[in-house]
Amino acid sequence: MSCCNVSDQRPEAHDLTKRINVENKRLINCNAVDVNQLMPIKYDWAWEHYLNGCKNHWMPDEVPMQKDIELWKSNKLTADERRVIMRNLGFFSTAESLVGNNIVLAIFKHVTNPECRQYLLRQAFEEAIHTHTFHYICESLNLDEREVFNMYHEVNSISDKDNFEMKLTSDIMQEGFTTDTTEGIQTFLKNLIGFYVIMEGIFFYSGFVMILSFHRGNRMTGIGEQFQYIMRDESIHMNFGLDLINGIKAENPEAWTPEFQKEIDGLIEEAVELEIAYAQDCLPRGILGLNAGLFREYVQHIADRRLERIGLATKYGSDNPFPWMSETIDLAKEKNFFETRVTEYQTASALSW
Repeated sequence: MSCCNVSDQRPEAHDLTKRINVENKRLINCNAVDVNQLMPIKYDWAWEHYLNGCKNHWMPDEVPMQKDIELWKSNKLTADERRVIMRNLGFFSTAESLVGNNIVLAIFKHVTNPECRQYLLRQAFEEAIHTHTFHYICESLNLDEREVFNMYHEVNSISDKDNFEMKLTSDIMQEGFTTDTTEGIQTFLKNLIGFYVIMEGIFFYSGFVMILSFHRGNRMTGIGEQFQYIMRDESIHMNFGLDLINGIKAENPEAWTPEFQKEIDGLIEEAVELEIAYAQDCLPRGILGLNAGLFREYVQHIADRRLERIGLATKYGSDNPFPWMSETIDLAKEKNFFETRVTEYQTASALSW
């Protein structure tokens, strides 16, 4: 019986069919994927993440940018402050598109569970919104978009992180790649950990601190507000990814070997050093109470939290040097912060076509 098809059954056989179909559903390596057969749902967490993503819907051009434009045109921002803003726009503008490409071209093909695929479709749309956001910011501030979007070629601290991630995508884009083997499952897990744990769970979070430091001081508030909305999305992305990773581990325990865990530990350690180098590049002299030394502590702190979430031992023991961020990022309760909608939307019946 296909794990993703519901055959016609007599009423008295309905309960048995439902049980068999639920039991046969798997996160990867389902027997067949014909349609997005959601019912019956097996992985309630995936559907919950999808619904939470829908509740958080927003669009960048809803955020006013006039104050940002006035401040950007003034002489009230130092060269170092402008550097931080430009570096973060440069990194996020390409990183978001890398995540979107990875979902569509790599992950979606191999995740065979319908409710997870439903969430991946939502996430891919949100990544497009985030890329739209950076275009909107560049357009509003009259920035050279080529300069911003080409930083991944021209700024080593950005290109090093992007190349780190693209290698993980290329590994599962090779002709003939499959998750039918233990080695294939491990390669796929490396991709998921690289994007959900490292890209969205480590690389993005230090950038959030930098931009929200401006917002905290009531400066560049339009960009800050949009980064808050992006962070809401990314929190859900990361938590979905962590649930997916842990679910695949549980269904395929033979892949989570001590040797593989050591390899993952090494990947996260490499990512921490890449992010520290990026912080040093963004903050050569320090601004707004931020400096590269503090970011070393912060990146190590959040890396420990991510290691814990996938069942690995913590390794740094660093404290969070930015306690003010707890108002916005509660690392202990990432599923619960931001419980309200960003904006209210018209219902379909009220729209004018």
